[in-house]
Amino acid sequence: MPLDPTPHPLSAPEPTAARALLTVTGADRPGVTARLFAGLSGVDGLAVEVLDVEQVVVHGHLVLGVVVGVIDDGGTLVGEAQLLDHLRGVAGDVEAATGVRVAVESASDPGAPTAAGRPHHVILLGRPVPPDAVAGAARAVAEIGGNIDAIRRLSDYPVTSFELTVSGAEATELRTALASVAATTGADIAVEQVGVARRSKRLIVLDVDSTLVRGEVIDELAARAGRAAEVARITAAAMNGELDFEESLRARVAVLAGLPEEVLDEVREHLVLTPGARTLIGTLQRLGFRCGIVSGGFTQITDPLAESLGLDFAAANTLEVVDGKLTGGLVGEIVDRPGKARALIRFAGQYGIPLDQTVAVGDGANDLDMLNTAGLGIAFNAKPFVREQAHTALNQPYLDAVLQVLGFTRDEVLDAVP
Repeated sequence: MPLDPTPHPLSAPEPTAARALLTVTGADRPGVTARLFAGLSGVDGLAVEVLDVEQVVVHGHLVLGVVVGVIDDGGTLVGEAQLLDHLRGVAGDVEAATGVRVAVESASDPGAPTAAGRPHHVILLGRPVPPDAVAGAARAVAEIGGNIDAIRRLSDYPVTSFELTVSGAEATELRTALASVAATTGADIAVEQVGVARRSKRLIVLDVDSTLVRGEVIDELAARAGRAAEVARITAAAMNGELDFEESLRARVAVLAGLPEEVLDEVREHLVLTPGARTLIGTLQRLGFRCGIVSGGFTQITDPLAESLGLDFAAANTLEVVDGKLTGGLVGEIVDRPGKARALIRFAGQYGIPLDQTVAVGDGANDLDMLNTAGLGIAFNAKPFVREQAHTALNQPYLDAVLQVLGFTRDEVLDAVP
């Protein structure tokens, strides 16, 4: 079919409905929001609809933003100038009645850029959070084309933490850009995708040595055998990923041969929980989480610990004991790096919880498979080798800072306390 050579005029673009932004600032007091919206409901006969609202109160100072438009009733399209003129009248009435300031401006720019991709939460934690950490994070987001849509404080104790909602940036690029900020400022910065998955976590597994408790149990046992320095060197190499974990474990356990079984009770009684451990576990339990421990340590230590904390499950290695003395051997399945991941999968299946709804926390190389199998893996005061490969890292001394990474505010933690 031949092309029609007759020129046709281009269609006129569809007119854009007028929109406006009202920004309210001033001392917060009861009735300000109600007064504003009451005024908007009767804008000189215009049928106004609310398109977006955001309100925050910071130390008694109110900032309220409202985007409104005119409902199309099929008649004459209301122009922007007419809408703004009417809204300025409403703003003046609200200012006179409440003492706040109400700014009115156009929100009808059709060429305004829209951020692509899923938004992300960026959590800044520290004790304290230095201004250069916030500045650096904001600059890093801007440099990769992202935008900070909102900021809120999550906690002021035991750490200070802020949550930035960032749009227009891809997760890997965002994590890479923020990693250097964390390294130079000393603040912890975590990145998570916005969505229901973040607040739908239902199971957490914790490593024990240097995570749930301070120090390494096997180092304490070795000290009682007079082999502390030797075992500490092997432990450090294993946690840094320099030695195969099972091989290093068997080498360390061998030096315990001959120790009386009562030594296990002594070490267990002297365990010191990491600050915030009880708060983390208690809060998550009251929020319906299944909580447990997966350890490369020993059941003679971890099982009583799990019972005392009311945990749902525990997995660890078992020291062989004959005639009341340690033989220097192990019995049963070895819980090593892949064994920890298998334990997580087993416990999640036991409770019917999908892996993307699980959280794992650990510090050593033998935790990496578990951290990467979980929906969220958190390296806690971990070796650099581990921090670089985990989903996110915490370098605070408080284990309950995990709650802020999960998006819980300090008020929500306090509300969970019976």
